[in-house]
Amino acid sequence: MSKSKLKSILKAYKWAFILPFILVLIYLFNHEMGTTAAKATAKNFRSMLTVLPPILMLIGLLDVWVPRTTMIKYLGHGSGIKGILIALFLGSLSAGPLFAAFPVAAILLKKGARPAYVIFFLGTWSSSKLPILIYELASFGKMFTLIHVISNLILFLASSFLIEKLLSHSEIQQLAAVENS
Repeated sequence: MSKSKLKSILKAYKWAFILPFILVLIYLFNHEMGTTAAKATAKNFRSMLTVLPPILMLIGLLDVWVPRTTMIKYLGHGSGIKGILIALFLGSLSAGPLFAAFPVAAILLKKGARPAYVIFFLGTWSSSKLPILIYELASFGKMFTLIHVISNLILFLASSFLIEKLLSHSEIQQLAAVENS
């Protein structure tokens, strides 16, 4: 393996290498806190291992089965309200923690989805998923849920277009290229 390839791998996975050392340092200074931190890390890692493989399989299928032209047609710059509704639908019907949404977002960007719609999708996934809405309805009532969902969707939609506008063309290209590296 070349030196530059090794350097690139170390840079990409630096936190995976640094975290165990941090856990050891915490343990050396405070055994109880170190043990708690290690247990929490292991629990989160196991949680990721149960969620990520199916998500990665689904995005692999999305990458192979959905042509770029189709993605651009339905979620690209010219898709209009249709793109917003599809992003809303995808985010609302999704399941799993937010970290599972980022590989999906990466493949959407790679396939030519408009960044504003991808950001809106992430916002919808984070707060307006169907399981969350059902819980809110049962716990807080219709009025709270309605205010929460409508205000979030308006803010997510407005901020997604604002963020897209603030990004330069090269930054957008770089976001889409991250998936390929």
